[in-house]
Amino acid sequence: MSTPFPFTAVVGQDDLRLALLLNAVSPAVGGVLVRGEKGTAKSTAVRALSALMPEVDVVAGCRFSCAPGSPDPACPDGPHEVGPGVRRPARMVELPVGASEDRLVGALDIERALAEGVKAFEPGLLADAHRGILYVDEVNLLHDHLVDLLLDAAAMGASYVEREGVSVRHAARFLLVGTMNPEEGELRPQLLDRFGLTVEVAASREPDQRVEVVRRRLAYDDDPEGFAARWADEESAVRARIVAARELLPSVRLGDGALRQIAATCAAFEVDGMRADIVMARTATALAAWDGRTDVLAEDVRQAALLALPHRRRRNPFDAPGLDEDKLDETLEEFGGRNEDEGDDDPDPDGPGGGGQPPENGPQDGSQDGSQDGSRNGPQDGAGGSEPGGDEAARPQAGESGQPGASGAGEQQAMRAGEPFRTKVLSVPGLGEGAAGRRSRARTEHGRTTGARRPRGALTKLHLAATVQAAAPHQRARGRSGRGLVVRRDDLRQATREGREGNLVLFVVDASGSMAARQRMSAVKGAVLSLLLDAYQRRDKVGLVTFRGSAAEVALPPTSSVDAAAVRLESLPTGGRTPLAAGLLKAHDVLRVERLRDPARRPLVVVVTDGRATGGPDPVALAGRAARLFAADEVASVVVDCESGPVRLGLAGQLAGELGGTPVTLDELRADSIAGLVRDVQSSNRRAA
Repeated sequence: MSTPFPFTAVVGQDDLRLALLLNAVSPAVGGVLVRGEKGTAKSTAVRALSALMPEVDVVAGCRFSCAPGSPDPACPDGPHEVGPGVRRPARMVELPVGASEDRLVGALDIERALAEGVKAFEPGLLADAHRGILYVDEVNLLHDHLVDLLLDAAAMGASYVEREGVSVRHAARFLLVGTMNPEEGELRPQLLDRFGLTVEVAASREPDQRVEVVRRRLAYDDDPEGFAARWADEESAVRARIVAARELLPSVRLGDGALRQIAATCAAFEVDGMRADIVMARTATALAAWDGRTDVLAEDVRQAALLALPHRRRRNPFDAPGLDEDKLDETLEEFGGRNEDEGDDDPDPDGPGGGGQPPENGPQDGSQDGSQDGSRNGPQDGAGGSEPGGDEAARPQAGESGQPGASGAGEQQAMRAGEPFRTKVLSVPGLGEGAAGRRSRARTEHGRTTGARRPRGALTKLHLAATVQAAAPHQRARGRSGRGLVVRRDDLRQATREGREGNLVLFVVDASGSMAARQRMSAVKGAVLSLLLDAYQRRDKVGLVTFRGSAAEVALPPTSSVDAAAVRLESLPTGGRTPLAAGLLKAHDVLRVERLRDPARRPLVVVVTDGRATGGPDPVALAGRAARLFAADEVASVVVDCESGPVRLGLAGQLAGELGGTPVTLDELRADSIAGLVRDVQSSNRRAA
C-alpha cells in the first residue's frame, strides 16, 4: 500500500483541514463536501485524513465491523457475543463514480436463495465503510440510483438489500466526504443537504505559498516514506489532539445563549428545515472540544455558520453558495445573550461564555504547514457568493448604434435574462439506453418492469415469474423430490425495465441584430434560462452554440454544469448579421464529436431564433440545407419561435420543417401558458380601467 501524503504537510487550505478535523472529532457533524477547481489538493487532504482517524475496536472475523461492546443484533455475520474484540485502523473506502449497485450495497446470491433458502451475502462498500470514511471523488457525477442508496443509508444508518422477498440488513454509519468541481455540474438538493459542512477551495495566488506546494509535492514524489517520516511528529500531535477532543466532547456545554444565536442565524438566512440548526450545534460543540474548552463561544457559532450554511441557502441551482458575513455578524450581535450557566445576574453579556459580538476580523489564521496549532480561518474563497455571471457582465461595445444588418455592427451590451418559468416537457422520441435521468424514455436498471431476458453478465434484477417458468418444465428430469424448486443458472431471467434517461440538450441561440430589441432578448434569455433549469432537474448535459455577425461559436461545449451555461448566457451580447446556417453547421459538428465521446446519450437540439437569415447569397436556402443534415441523422429538435409583432413571416416554422422538428412559440413554451395568457388579459383590462 502506498504511503499517503501527510495531512499536516498540506499547505494552506485551512478551512478544508478544519472541516475534516471537526468531523474526525465528531462524526455526527455529518461529513464534508469539498467544492473547488481541479488541482487544489481536495483528494490529497481527504485521503490523508484516514491516517489521523483513531483506531476502532471490532468483533474478530465480522465483515461488518460490529463494535464488540454493542454488536449489531441484526448483523448478517451474527449473533455476536459481547467481548473484547480486536483493534484495527479506521478504514477509508472510496466509491467510484461508475460503481454498480451491487458493489455499493452488496450482492445476494439469488440462485442459492431460491434453491437452498440460504442468504449468501457478499458485503459491499457500505459495509466496508461502517465506522470509517466513505469518500466519493467527483460526487456530483454519481448516478442517481447510487445517490438514492447513499441517501437511504445516511438517513437510517443502515443498508438494506432486498431481492424478490429476500432481504439482508446491516449497520452502515460512516463519515461521508465528497469532492467536486462545480464546473462539471451541481449536486441534487437532497444529497447536498446531507453533507454537514461545505468548503470552497481554490489555489493560492501567493507565489511563496505556491512555491512551497511544489517543493513539498516534489519531495514527496521522490521519497514518499522519507517525506512522511519528516512529518511524523506533527501527524502524531494532531492524532493525539483528535483523541483528546473526542474525550472532551461529551463535557462541552451548549448554553441557551449559543442555541439562540444558532436558531436566529438559521432563521435570518432562511435555510430550509431544521437540519442546519442541528449541524451548527454539533459543529460549534466540536469546535469548542477541538480548542480544549467546555463552553461554546460566539466565535464557535460564527465559524459553524460559515461551514454549515453556505450550501443550504441556495434557492436555485444557479445561485453561488456563500454567506453574507456582515449580516452574520449583525445577527450574532443582536442575539448575543448569556449562556444558561452564567447566572441571571451577570451584568456582562459579552463575557467569556456570553456569545457576544465576534472578533471584528473573524478567527485568526492557522499555521501554514497545517499542523495542530489552530486551523481556524473563515472561508477564503467563494464565501461571499455572487449572482451568476456577475463578474462576467459584458461592457458596452463600439458600434452600438450601428445598423444591425451590417456585419459586426449593431453590437449591444449584454442584457439581463427575464424571469424564468416552468417549461413544458421536451423529450426525445423512441426508447434510448443513455445515462439515467428524467427526460426521455429509456431502458434502465431502475423503473417499471416491461419484460425479461437472459442475463448478460451478473444478475442484478431477477424476474421471478420468468425464472420459475423457465425452470418448471425440467423439474422431473432434475429429480425433484421435495417442495423446493430445482433452479439452475440457465433458468435465471433478468428483468428488463423502462425508466427515464438524461439527454444532451444543445441550445443554438440567435444573438444577431434581429434579436436585439431589449425586451425581446430579455424574454429570449429568460426562456433559455428556464430550459436550463429544466435540464438541471432532468440531469441532462447541456451545450450552447451562438451565432451573430459573420460566424458561429461554441459558447459552452457539452457539460454537466448547467450553471456554467447560465453564466455564459447571461453575458451573451447581441448584434450584427444573422448567420443561421453557420450556427446550424457548428451545432452539427458539436453533435458529431459528442457522439464519439458518449454514443449512448441521445441529443435534443433547441434552436432559439426568429428564423431570419442574412449574409451571403441566398442565406435562407443555405440554412435549409444545413437543417436537413439534422433531419437525415434523425436528431430530435425543437425551434423556439421568437418572432413578435403584428407582421410575422413564419420563417421559424419553415426551419422546424426542414429540421424535422417541432416549432413552439415563447408563450407555448410555458407549462402554464394558458394561465399566463389569462393573467395578461386581466392585467390589460385593469390598466384600461
